[in-house]
Amino acid sequence: MSQLVIETEGLSKRFGNKFALDDLSLAIAPGRIHALVGANGAGKSTLFRILLGFLSPSAGTARVLGRDCSALTPSDRTLVGYVNEEHTLPEWMRVRELKSMRQREYKGWNARAFDEVIGHYQVLPEQRVRELSRGERAGFNLALALAQSPQLLILDEPTLGLDVVAKRAFLESLMYSNATEHCTVIYCSHQMEEIERIADDLIVLERGRLMSHSPPDEFCARISHWICDIPFMGPEPATIPGYLMRQKLDGLHHYFVLDQDAAFAEFLRSNGARSANCMPVSLDRAVNAFLAKNHATPTHSR
Repeated sequence: MSQLVIETEGLSKRFGNKFALDDLSLAIAPGRIHALVGANGAGKSTLFRILLGFLSPSAGTARVLGRDCSALTPSDRTLVGYVNEEHTLPEWMRVRELKSMRQREYKGWNARAFDEVIGHYQVLPEQRVRELSRGERAGFNLALALAQSPQLLILDEPTLGLDVVAKRAFLESLMYSNATEHCTVIYCSHQMEEIERIADDLIVLERGRLMSHSPPDEFCARISHWICDIPFMGPEPATIPGYLMRQKLDGLHHYFVLDQDAAFAEFLRSNGARSANCMPVSLDRAVNAFLAKNHATPTHSR
């Protein structure tokens, strides 16, 4: 594939007076695992519903694999795999029956991919879906999705509610499946430790807008965490260059700032800091600080 896997231009979706998506222009190239993150209400679910052709936009365009999302054919849909947080499957069916049905539906069925993924779980062919644990259901759902040989796989909070062991099994079965070598994965999660482990690309949405799109390490490099000893409240947030978030812990001030270099230490000292030290920032803290700033900023009126 040489074309973009996902492309939106000026995409907006309005529910009453509220914009779930607001002039969103996004371009995702083929291959790799692209993580989509954002606070609740950022527009992630709305974006997925439009990309899957389940919802029409209020304005703008959206294309998947070069196809207009509002005119996807049954053949187009076979190229897109989808796993949601509920792992919705027919509970009355047996594992072997559901697998056989899906195998007949998809001409490009990848038996090796199914076996690789399901091998991480103790799922028996004669079990009914309702008899599977949440973790087993998640693994079975992923196995079915990858076995259809999708060019695009959308995973919407797939590990929500799973225990530590089940999460690890899900991530490993995703990362080491041969099927992921031939498709683009969009992984939506609030779990930054998962994103840090698997993502090659990080997309940050807030209030329906694209706030950042870069590799995770480049995103973290833009955010610095400064710890300083200031004997009073310190400078007002509006005066702080690149201000994202401030905390006070054990008598020390913690500042998270965007796109600031070593000169920021001089700014702190000029505002009364007796010491100023820059600390490494994890992806979790970087995303939280970035979203804290942008979530507090009101959207423009329409």
